[in-house]
Amino acid sequence: MKPATPAHPREVLLGAQAQTGSLPVCDHYSGVESRMRKSLQLQAEMTREFGACVFDVSLDCEDGAPVGGEAEHAALVAELALGADPQARVAVRVHPVDHPAFAQDIQTIVGRAGTRLAHVMLPKVESTADVDIASRALDEARAPQLPLHALIESPAAVHRAFDIAAHPRIQSLSFGLMDFVSAHGGAIPEHGMGAQGQFTHPLVVRAKLEIASACHAHGKVPSHSVVTEFQDRDAMRAAARRANAEFGFTRMWSIHPDQIRPILEALAPTEGEIAQAVRILEKAEQADWAPISFEGKLHDRASYRFHWQVLERAHRTTSRMPAEAQRWFAGA
Repeated sequence: MKPATPAHPREVLLGAQAQTGSLPVCDHYSGVESRMRKSLQLQAEMTREFGACVFDVSLDCEDGAPVGGEAEHAALVAELALGADPQARVAVRVHPVDHPAFAQDIQTIVGRAGTRLAHVMLPKVESTADVDIASRALDEARAPQLPLHALIESPAAVHRAFDIAAHPRIQSLSFGLMDFVSAHGGAIPEHGMGAQGQFTHPLVVRAKLEIASACHAHGKVPSHSVVTEFQDRDAMRAAARRANAEFGFTRMWSIHPDQIRPILEALAPTEGEIAQAVRILEKAEQADWAPISFEGKLHDRASYRFHWQVLERAHRTTSRMPAEAQRWFAGA
């Protein structure tokens, strides 16, 4: 006897998997006051445009704070986070745990505005010991539920990526391309930091694959590194597509407002992928999620899960969803 209400795909297909929750596909960084304010304004404008917050704004203390002005910058970041739009997703990149300003960042920003933060980005993570230090600091700042994102920037950190991704406080790993290349003391040419070279140099490619694999092994979100050619939208779009399709990254950094929309476009599924996913999932639902035949191919819960993830990605990127699929995301 069939249930009166069909089970939701999210419950049927992903219930047995450990999930950290979905994240916007774009993480936009800014550290100068005028740019931080403009980033938050743009986020609010695009939230009204799309009806949802489509990218995170990460306010940067590590590279944004002037030397000697770390305390003032942390206070500014806390003020901006507290004053952001209620629908905003605001994060902060603090200083590394061994930096003199780290404790001050946590106390000032998380202590004052922790409830308004989506996550804290921790740079220069070398091991789980660094994550433990940051976790205790967040707990002491009365933010025990605030997720940590870790920035992997050295060969040693890449070696420990699986252990770092396994840490229960970690929600996402990001790849710090430029610091990673610099850490090799000239062994990787400058081309390895470029929009194209970062996808071909073997050491950079290996690092990306390790980080993405570590994240997928532990149900965390892999976030791809920057493209420094910020005025080249085609390069940005191509890099984002390649990062997703070939390397398994489901999120990407933006360092200029002009990079946000290309990232959203590149990481969104195509109309054809969305339409196919809807047709397969509708037929699967009619079969109570038992195996089906669709266009001459066998599909079961393994492929249903893949096609449901296509729709989840479409929802996160505010792609146009067919009317028959909108019921699955009502109120989401």
